[in-house]
Amino acid sequence: MKTYKNLYSKLFDWDNLFFAYRKARKGKRSRTPAASFEFNLESNLVQLCQELETKTYAPGHYHSFYIHEPKRRLISAAPFRDRVVHHALCNVIEPIFERSFLDDSYANRVGKGTHKAIDRAQQYARHFPYVLQCDLKQFFPSIDHELLRQVLSRKIADKDVMWLIDQILNSGCGVLAEAYEMAWFSGDNLLAACRPRGLPIGNLTSQFWANCYLNPLDHFIKRELKCPGYVRYVDDLLLFGENKESLWMWKELLVRKLEDLRLTIHPQAHPQPVSEGIPFLGFVIYPGFRRLKRRKVVHFRRKLKEKVTAYQTGQLAFDRLDASVQGWINHVRYGDTWGLRRAVLKDVVL
Repeated sequence: MKTYKNLYSKLFDWDNLFFAYRKARKGKRSRTPAASFEFNLESNLVQLCQELETKTYAPGHYHSFYIHEPKRRLISAAPFRDRVVHHALCNVIEPIFERSFLDDSYANRVGKGTHKAIDRAQQYARHFPYVLQCDLKQFFPSIDHELLRQVLSRKIADKDVMWLIDQILNSGCGVLAEAYEMAWFSGDNLLAACRPRGLPIGNLTSQFWANCYLNPLDHFIKRELKCPGYVRYVDDLLLFGENKESLWMWKELLVRKLEDLRLTIHPQAHPQPVSEGIPFLGFVIYPGFRRLKRRKVVHFRRKLKEKVTAYQTGQLAFDRLDASVQGWINHVRYGDTWGLRRAVLKDVVL
């Protein structure tokens, strides 16, 4: 396996840091953290450059909060200057790993995304009669730092880059402690509970490292299980096959493989006919059509009602209300939702 050295100087190169800043501010330029950083942009970037070059850089504290859609999750956001560093790091090392990722891994990759994952899942649903859907339990809180470090160091032989990776990993250590329920594996002793684990969901590096962490699993499913139809989006896995017997066998082997990564799947995962519909990324996918999940409709109706009320009372500008509606329409149009869109929006009176 090819390894890469002499990467660190590229990371704090001025052009790379400025490009990282532009990526970090995208969609957030009007918010206080991004605006404050931009107000003294040159001096802030110079300071980051010096701290990285002298290895005196230290990540700041996270801002954590919960979201409740579709389920309760702890989101931890790093300070804006740290997000610039995350982008700078990913600019350098992501291309090294990207070429080894499978085509049917769709999360947090250029040219991929949710809608292409849904398209691919429906293509497989038209060719195979059965699917095994597996959802990893406590995925981000469960990611083991030492195992992740081993995965990354197989390609990155630059000790300075690994130092920065360790800084970012250590900064998130304990952030997800309250969200993690200890899982025990064969050979564990009591010290296993002290293993550093967990990646803050709000970090760009966390999304990228999640793909790195599961890349060996992707290749195991395609090369060793020889699964003919496979789609993964973060921790949601779809395995398609010709019969239930093969899928049950793959599930058993998959559970064993996941133990090497200190991960588990929800035990209720079982093969089912694709004709029953596959709940995936907010839609229910059938071979011939797609429906939006009911809870997604309920959630949007509630949010739309709140925003219309805010607009009518002068608390929300029309362009922001319109952007929210147009964004929802642009997403749900990837399903068979023409009638649903009319039903949801027909009673909206401004």
